[in-house]
Amino acid sequence: MMTMTPRLRNKIIEVCNHKIKQKGDQVGISFYAFFKNQNDTPELLLEAATWWIKTHHLNHFEKAVKIKKLVEHV
Repeated sequence: MMTMTPRLRNKIIEVCNHKIKQKGDQVGISFYAFFKNQNDTPELLLEAATWWIKTHHLNHFEKAVKIKKLVEHV
């Protein structure tokens, strides 16, 4: 199983917390939610995509609470 860098882990938790606070427990997100439209960190985007798609076989949109829980246990 793929390990996750602390940088990505922290970013995912931060974004999930923000989205949940903003829109509630039912809010859905994709891995693109962790990046700007003009991505300045392609290696981090690739890490997130690999974790999301190849490692966990997640749908394009998933509940933020589910993603946060997965990441907290990495």
